Amino acid sequence: QVQLVESGGGSVQPGESLRLACAVEAFDVNYLCMGWFRQAPGLGREVVAAIWIAADVKYYNDSVKGRFAISQDNAQKMLYLQMNDLRPEDTAMYYCAAAVGACNWASLRSSDAAIKYWGKGTLVTVST
Repeated sequence: QVQLVESGGGSVQPGESLRLACAVEAFDVNYLCMGWFRQAPGLGREVVAAIWIAADVKYYNDSVKGRFAISQDNAQKMLYLQMNDLRPEDTAMYYCAAAVGACNWASLRSSDAAIKYWGKGTLVTVST
């Protein structure tokens, strides 16, 4: 069983930064693919970034490349999403998520069906 608890959301102005954190309760995180998804009002949920924990391989949605960075602290069982140069279109509920095994980025980009565990989400609002 894996439990995920997000923190770090908030309201910022365009161009500012936020860091989201996800506390992972799991016996062993090394068998997980972990990621951040987001869902904006009226839209479907999309993957933002993912990391294959065992290999430290990272993946990013094109819309956040160069602005967001996903990272892990395996010892502390924490997952992070550093978000820089935030834009109004980044406004969404952000969810920490985990799938079992290596990340299938092509699959994650088209569907969240592989995700087995979800956090409850943390809201990020970017506005002037």
